[in-house]
Amino acid sequence: MGKKKKVILPPLLPPEVGEDEIEVSDEDLEFVRENRDYAGFLSSLDTKSITRHVVRIADQKEEDIEALYEERSRRASLKKQAAEDGLQVDRVDALPVKTLDGKLYYKTALKVSKSEDASKEYESATEDKDEGKDKSLVKLTKAERRQKLKKSKKETKKQAKESPKEDAVEGKLQPGVLAELKEYITAEETLTQKKRKLAEIGMLLLEDPESNIKSLKELLQLCDDEDHDVLKLGLLSLLAVFKDIIPSYRIRLPSEKELQITVSKPVQKMRFYESTLLRSYKAYLQKLINLKKQPSFRHVAVRCMCTLLEAVPHFNFRESLLVSVVKSIGSSDDVIRKLCCKAIKSIFTNEGKHGGEATVEAVQLIAAHVKNHNCQLHPDCIEVFLSLSFDEDLGLKKREKTKPQKKKRGRNAENSSQVQENDKKRSRKELAAKARDEVNADFKEFNPDSEERRRMQTEILSAVFQTYFRILKHSMEPDIAKSKINTNVVFGGFGRHPLLAPCLKGLGKFSHLIDLDFMSDLMGALEKLAGLSVNQDDHPPENSLTVSERLQCCIVAFKVMRNNLDALNVDLQNFFVQLYNLLLKYRPDRDEGEVLAEALKIMLCEGRQHDMQRAAAFIKRLGTISLCFGSAEAMAALVTLKQLLQKNPKCRNLLENDVGGGSISGSVAKYQPDALDPHLCGALSSVLWELSLLSKHYHPAVSSMATSISSMGTGHETIPLSIHSPQQAFADLSIERQLLSTNISSALLNCKRKRGNHPLNLNKIEDMQTFIDESELKKRFGDHFRALRDFSENRRLRGELNHTLSSINLYKEYKQQKKKQKDSKATQRKKGTKVL
Repeated sequence: MGKKKKVILPPLLPPEVGEDEIEVSDEDLEFVRENRDYAGFLSSLDTKSITRHVVRIADQKEEDIEALYEERSRRASLKKQAAEDGLQVDRVDALPVKTLDGKLYYKTALKVSKSEDASKEYESATEDKDEGKDKSLVKLTKAERRQKLKKSKKETKKQAKESPKEDAVEGKLQPGVLAELKEYITAEETLTQKKRKLAEIGMLLLEDPESNIKSLKELLQLCDDEDHDVLKLGLLSLLAVFKDIIPSYRIRLPSEKELQITVSKPVQKMRFYESTLLRSYKAYLQKLINLKKQPSFRHVAVRCMCTLLEAVPHFNFRESLLVSVVKSIGSSDDVIRKLCCKAIKSIFTNEGKHGGEATVEAVQLIAAHVKNHNCQLHPDCIEVFLSLSFDEDLGLKKREKTKPQKKKRGRNAENSSQVQENDKKRSRKELAAKARDEVNADFKEFNPDSEERRRMQTEILSAVFQTYFRILKHSMEPDIAKSKINTNVVFGGFGRHPLLAPCLKGLGKFSHLIDLDFMSDLMGALEKLAGLSVNQDDHPPENSLTVSERLQCCIVAFKVMRNNLDALNVDLQNFFVQLYNLLLKYRPDRDEGEVLAEALKIMLCEGRQHDMQRAAAFIKRLGTISLCFGSAEAMAALVTLKQLLQKNPKCRNLLENDVGGGSISGSVAKYQPDALDPHLCGALSSVLWELSLLSKHYHPAVSSMATSISSMGTGHETIPLSIHSPQQAFADLSIERQLLSTNISSALLNCKRKRGNHPLNLNKIEDMQTFIDESELKKRFGDHFRALRDFSENRRLRGELNHTLSSINLYKEYKQQKKKQKDSKATQRKKGTKVL
């Protein structure tokens, strides 16, 4: 309980003076009269309130009032006595202070007398006694009320400290607001302090890592901070430190026996440095693996792991890094997937850093990852295999090294006399050979011998081709076996077989390294995947491949056949039939034009000369599809058509404009465009009338190519082959189309942005006019669409002509019947007249 308030007495009243004793002089009266305006406030004074404040005791006993006055006088006397009882400190205990005037001043202290203690006790006792009496005796002023409020607030704070549970509800809001303000003010300061600390520790480690290696623990502790920004900065700081201080060798910790041996101080220091570095690096990797599971730190953790794998693939704990990176190589996040693929490709291309061991481990992990996910991964997972490189001459190099050594020994045996004469030269050669042997021994672990490299290469090839054959086998399985996986949801942009396209690319690149025992199985699988059962084209199965994938199967089959031409004897006629039918199924907006151009180059332009019937069929088919394709695809088809005409001079008879077709006819007398086999279509009996339409194509390159093909003579003289390939022609026109589309889009955007201020600002369109002539372009478009319009007009006219011809024939028949009836009537009349 707090102390109760004291009763404050009013000030002493002035002594009472009788009215008779008061004397007022004439001067005073005159002064008041002259200054009556200044004394006007006296008439407006509130005498009642003044008397209430001055005389605050009413209807009280005189004994109580006298006791209060006596108490006040007693306190005043005690204060005077305490001020006079100042005690001077003994000169022995305190040194004096001398001023500039030469006077000495000693320190003094107030003496606590017994009277003060007695007065305090007396005050407390009297206050307790007079609580009940004086509560209603005195009326307080405003100043006294303020003092009373301050004292009451102090007492409430003391009570809140003694009993916080009782006052928790009353003081809940204010401490919370203060805490929030403090956090808001100090958040940036703490962040800058932690950043500064990270920078200082990092600089110390980079300057002298051996003496400051213990600071790695502080950096690891900062990585456990609750602030996400500080944690990310700590991870990146440790990444920079580890990249700089990790040695170029694997650390092997000493065994128990080696620890028992006494070693020098430098060796002890190096052991402590390596062990501390290895423990910190292990803890850092474990932290990265754990943070990778959290979405907010996934990008930072994967970036750190990939950077470490690229920078130090030779160091300890490489296996754990590879496992974590390979698991994320098929992630749906593009950033994470690209980082992981880049790290794996760097391992494949920079084998000098790790000697090839990391490549073997990475390839085996990727093969196991593809197997575990049932070949349902992103195509980038196995596209990294295309960065692998293999040495095909490991055995030949070893033989080349052994042969000259035998020759030198023979020469040394024959010319022993000369060697004895030149001892100095021999000693120099021996010293150089010894030095070379020592250097080779030092670098043996970085440059393994041919046998070790051959072993690693065979392991890599076995894992790669095992993955490729597994993907081919999975692609040939029916959809019933794959119904458990919803591939459209996970890999909707890559079809039912997301890994097939990169698998076929890899088989085409490494087909010369495949064992001959597997060639027949590979060709059978490619034939089955290409969908060579042409009878099912009208109703394809559910697990059928796209046109681009089937074209890739044909391309791979031709590459395998070309690389192993001496060992294989396979008929590729079925693949030509498949290409002949796929040309009609190709759609520019759906399929890949690069694959079509590559198929035309490998299957038709390259290789030996084709059969005349087959060549004529492909020439006619390419001319037909050029009318339906875009400019890039049409240009690739025309380039192929021109090269086929150059290789097969007899097929130039298709350029003749005879009514019944060319002058050379095959086994089929009439052209059948719906035939599935190119040998049975009878293309030699047709004419390339498509070239006359293509010569009016809207694109100048296509029209000029069609015109040049039409002008080729029918003679059998040799014409030099075209320099351009279908791939190059397609690439040139596709790049031109991209530039045109980007220029048009940028010009339209500029027009929209500047429509208000500059309505005629068409700088981009003016630049385009230098690239393409507008009038020529309009003319080409007009000719092209006029030809198409002529087709529809001819159909309409033919329909009307047939209708008029049929009506005319009916009218003629009607006339003939009428004439017959008249003739019959006339004959009957003649007979009647004769009878009469």
